[in-house]
Amino acid sequence: MMRNTLLWASTNPLLAERLPKYDFVKRATKRFMPGETLDDALREAERLGKSDLSTIVTLLGENLAAEDEADAVVDHYLGALETIEERGLPSEVSVKLTQLGLDFGTERTEERVRRLASATSSLLWIDMENSDCVDATLDVFRKVRETNENVGVCLQSYLHRTQRDLEALMPLEPSIRLVKGAYNKPPDVAYARKGDVDQNFVRLTKTLLRARLDGGQGRPVFATHDPRMIGEANRLAYEMGLKKDRYEFAMLYGIERDKQLSLARAGHSVRVLVSYGSAWFPWYMRRLAERPANVWFVVKQLVR
Repeated sequence: MMRNTLLWASTNPLLAERLPKYDFVKRATKRFMPGETLDDALREAERLGKSDLSTIVTLLGENLAAEDEADAVVDHYLGALETIEERGLPSEVSVKLTQLGLDFGTERTEERVRRLASATSSLLWIDMENSDCVDATLDVFRKVRETNENVGVCLQSYLHRTQRDLEALMPLEPSIRLVKGAYNKPPDVAYARKGDVDQNFVRLTKTLLRARLDGGQGRPVFATHDPRMIGEANRLAYEMGLKKDRYEFAMLYGIERDKQLSLARAGHSVRVLVSYGSAWFPWYMRRLAERPANVWFVVKQLVR
């Protein structure tokens, strides 16, 4: 019930407008983000880099009110990519297509993604959002991938369709960031039980590792804090004879920091997802919904 309540809150416009104005709510977000500005995110990326932790930075915010807002987002990310290169930071960027105008059509969205991919030699990640966006997101990814190999896409293991989507993408040797997903969807669209989501995560992990073992150039990135999923990825890789540097883990900023460091010290590639921006409320609710135990952590931080 806690998870469903948090997911409902993530879609409530009244709560998104009012709650972020309260100082105690802003303090609670420190659990998951270092600040609202790009400088905040890159400062933290530099600090994490000193501990052998790479980063993925992303500007929070989703659907736009008008398409011309997307051009401002592109300009922001072009500046971010330039700054990352100037500072020599071990950082990549992840974009949300609804921030780049997806609701207004795929053609111009594709052009914007291509501009960003062409502006960096690093991998540009495309986030996966609501399940209603999957087809359009994968369509944009495929078209940009024809001209720019340095794009990767996120897939969600809670969706029934993801195994088929992954199999269809495999001829491209894609870089995939695999997550569990945190949207409230009916049972005909998404797995309702955590155990089923986990089981699908392991199936998808095996597919990605096998492709890497067979010489695939795409990077498999397993975005999870779940020790069981991390253990399964490492077990499968070990049984296949796949070295640690052939796959990666990604974890959210502020979650399981000791685990991030221990994985890095053990020789694994670890990227920390650092989010920033003023439109953080829906994202924040979904992060709590992914692991409701985080709510108790936040309460303790507020009491302190």
